Amino acid sequence: MRRLPPLSSVRVFEAAARHENFTTAASELGMTQAAVSYQIKLLEERLGASLFRREKGRVTLSETGRRIGPLVAKAFDDLDGAFGVARSSGEGVLTISCSTTMGPNWLAPRIGAFQLKAPDIAVRLHTSNTVVDFAREDIDVAIRGGRGVWPGLCSHFLMRMPLMVFASPAFLQEHPSIRTVKGVMGHARISPDDSWWTIWRDQVGGQLVDGAPRGIRMDTQVAEGQAAIAGAGLAVLNPILWQAEIESGRLVPVMDEYAFDPADFWLVYPEHHRSAKKIRLFRDWILETVAAEAAKGRPEFYRLDQAASAAKSA
Repeated sequence: MRRLPPLSSVRVFEAAARHENFTTAASELGMTQAAVSYQIKLLEERLGASLFRREKGRVTLSETGRRIGPLVAKAFDDLDGAFGVARSSGEGVLTISCSTTMGPNWLAPRIGAFQLKAPDIAVRLHTSNTVVDFAREDIDVAIRGGRGVWPGLCSHFLMRMPLMVFASPAFLQEHPSIRTVKGVMGHARISPDDSWWTIWRDQVGGQLVDGAPRGIRMDTQVAEGQAAIAGAGLAVLNPILWQAEIESGRLVPVMDEYAFDPADFWLVYPEHHRSAKKIRLFRDWILETVAAEAAKGRPEFYRLDQAASAAKSA
């Protein structure tokens, strides 16, 4: 069992011994000269030995103080080195949490550009549709769907969640009559119980169709999109997350009409980590990337609905 004196007093002694001046040590430590003197007195009483000689308005190290001063300084250097390893290790890895569709479909194809900009930072991508708990999980930043207000978190708007109906070219050729709201809602749809179908139908002005056939159910948007590509039916998807498949023609919009999910995509991270270099670098990069894509794409998909925004941005 270690018999250590209070580390607060030892820290004060190390600074005072290094400067042999209580006033200079107090300035370095952000304390008053009286507080430094008091901590030294407590330490001397604990040790039963004088560490400084006080004479003619100045202090000098006693023989005991000179003997232990370098040892204490080395111990603090070792501690600083140990925590430096922890700091450098933490700064060298950025862990990002995002949904199972946003991760592989949008972020993964673009993250190489961030790696080129910050080659000293390794990126670890964690995909899950559950909301990350920063207090319990080893996550630095997250891309989260919502309204932008989460207590204790900084949030930056990234993009809306537009919803469009897609199918494969072969499926549309086989079913030409589905290119209307009534045709879509009356046809077998992938994951027909997904709330996105109701959101899309309500915003584009459609109605329920009696006797519409039931479609296959999927657990994720990734599975729904892949099923649509394979010709399994109609899928309601976020076109921002399926740009490559749309540009290649593997997914074709059934109609031009689109809707918006009430939630938007936000970059979030704990307020007390806002100054971390790796977070600042990633934040600046992703905001620049989104702005560039908004400029060359459909700006309405990247424009924040001000009426729904009350977010705090740092």
